[in-house]
Amino acid sequence: MRLHTAPDHAVVGAVATAIAAAGGIVTAIDVAESSHTRLVLDVTCSAGDAEHADLLVAAADGVEGIEVYKVSDRTFLLHIGGKISVSSKVPLKNRDDLSMAYTPGVGRVSQALADNPEDIPRLTIKGNSVAVVTDGSAVLGLGNIGPGAALPVMEGKAALFKRFADIDAWPICLASQDTDEIVRAVEMIAPGFGGINLEDIAAPRCFEIERRLRASLDIPVFHDDQHGTAIVVLAALTNALRVVGKDLARSRVVVAGGGAAGSAIVTLLLAAGVTDVVVWDREGCLAAGMTGLSDAKAELARATNPRGVTGDLRAGLAGADVFVGVSAPGVLQAEWIQDMAEDAVVFALANPDPEVDPGEAGRYAAVVASGRSDYPNQINNVLAFPGVFRGLLDARAHEVSIDMLLRAAAAIAHVVKDEELNSSFIIPTVFHPDVPGAVAAAIREGTAQDGAASRPAADAPGAGPA
Repeated sequence: MRLHTAPDHAVVGAVATAIAAAGGIVTAIDVAESSHTRLVLDVTCSAGDAEHADLLVAAADGVEGIEVYKVSDRTFLLHIGGKISVSSKVPLKNRDDLSMAYTPGVGRVSQALADNPEDIPRLTIKGNSVAVVTDGSAVLGLGNIGPGAALPVMEGKAALFKRFADIDAWPICLASQDTDEIVRAVEMIAPGFGGINLEDIAAPRCFEIERRLRASLDIPVFHDDQHGTAIVVLAALTNALRVVGKDLARSRVVVAGGGAAGSAIVTLLLAAGVTDVVVWDREGCLAAGMTGLSDAKAELARATNPRGVTGDLRAGLAGADVFVGVSAPGVLQAEWIQDMAEDAVVFALANPDPEVDPGEAGRYAAVVASGRSDYPNQINNVLAFPGVFRGLLDARAHEVSIDMLLRAAAAIAHVVKDEELNSSFIIPTVFHPDVPGAVAAAIREGTAQDGAASRPAADAPGAGPA
């Protein structure tokens, strides 16, 4: 906060006291200007969240003789001008440099690529580039906020690609939410990219977009909200069940949420050998023969719930070993966990507000994970997608298979060593240096093993017809 005050240095202490009384932490108070008539103070303080920050501003403004002139949020400051940029990898210092990087030399390279298209990934950025594509229809927990408002998220995704896998990614925010237009737009830009990362596109439209692009393009198409989430959930669940001494194949799993993430999680769990999965959504526990379901949910219902469980979420939880929530805040009451099997595992992944408070869930469950960074066991897609695309690009893969996703999940799980594993550490941190390389290696091995064509990842319950 930049504050204007009378030239009374005692006001510095009054400001610090007021902020502390409101629960803030003052980290710096600097005198930016001083004169006979006015002091200009820059006060830096930490707040719990945006609402708390407003309270701290009000507290400072309430000190007699203080005028709050300007307020800056360091998160907004970080975004000024955007978070990514383009830089040249070659020197352009003289005419000789220019003659090779551009005309006339570049013409020789273009002609060579026209004659030998298989060399395009090797001699251009295509071999290390990913398009991060959104229509802005399902951005974080904000919903349908449009492509412009989605741009900071896509920039962040591109920055993560660079940081964790040295991949050049580009935010592509499309001004359409029409499936045909989106598919055609991506098809038209695909020649410049080695892979397509679909992001924050609402279900069920995302299923058809992914399916059609996989069929029409010769580069891998990966919907991170689906498959990235599924990979990390399976990795974390593998280790959580190691902690409680249960077998994945014999565990009963309840998945709350039948959208994009839920459908992909179910698909990967079934592929990993889980036989008893119940999906709960706003219609109740999905079961074969239910009426009024969308095509995607009807397909989910047919592929799951072998015991024919019906009713609400609490009914589905009875005797379950695992709860995985990718739905909405507060749908799970902590006390219901007592209805689950002994040593229950609870993943409450709705973000930023989970299905159940992780602290409350910890009173009843043996292992708890969430999507939040302020609790142990954060389920974060950053553990998956950089390494997945690094492996796909290195292998010059044309598509993504279920077997690759299974290998990626196993790679993440095995980064946590036996001596490290416990109920508060079932998944490595996103900054663990071994994760991207392990995932990339698993993807490359999967490509070599099955030619990237064993079972397309889009052939999933809820993903529509293959």
